[in-house]
Amino acid sequence: MPLAVIAACGGAWLARELHRSEPQLASGTWLSPPRPIGEFSATDQNGRPFTRGSLLGHPTLVFFGFTHCPEVCPTTLATLAQVNRAAGVKGMRVLLVTVDPGRDTPVVLKRYLQAFDPQFLGATGTPAQIDALTKEFSVAARRIDLPDGDYMMDHSVAVFLLDERARRVAVFTAPFEVPRMAADLRLASAY
Repeated sequence: MPLAVIAACGGAWLARELHRSEPQLASGTWLSPPRPIGEFSATDQNGRPFTRGSLLGHPTLVFFGFTHCPEVCPTTLATLAQVNRAAGVKGMRVLLVTVDPGRDTPVVLKRYLQAFDPQFLGATGTPAQIDALTKEFSVAARRIDLPDGDYMMDHSVAVFLLDERARRVAVFTAPFEVPRMAADLRLASAY
C-alpha cells in the first residue's frame, strides 16, 4: 500500500511540474500536447505548391480569412504585422489561408498581402483543398449569399501559432492586442 501512495504522489507531482513548465500566455491558450498538422496540398501566393513541408523550419502565425472581407480580416492582418514586428521572433512568418478560393487566386492574394507586409504568405487552392485545411484547424467557414447576387464568407476568427515542426502550439482569439500577443510569442519561442 505505501508504494501505491508514493506512486500516486509522484504522478501528481510530475503532472503539476509538466503543467508549470508550459508557457502561461496572457492573450492565448497554450496547447499541450502540441497538435501536428496533417499533410495537405495548396497553392501559395506565387502560384507554387504549398504543403505541410512549407511550414517546417519556421514558427508561423496562421489566420483564415479572405481578401473581400470588409473589416475583420484587414484589421487582423494589420495587427499581425504589428505583432510580428514587435515580437521580434527570429524567422516568424504570417500565413493567410483563404476561405474564399473562388475569388482569392494567387495573384489576388499576393497583391492583397503586400499591403500588410511583403513577407506575408498566402495559401489558396481548390474548394476541396481549402475545406480540408479548415477541417484540419477546426475553422468554421461558410458562404453567405447576398440579395444582389454577390456573396460574403462567414468564418472563425482565430490565429494559430505553429512551431518549427508544423505543430499547433497555441491559439489566439480576438481581441488581438499587440503588446500582449507579442510578449506571448517571445515567451512561446523560448519554450
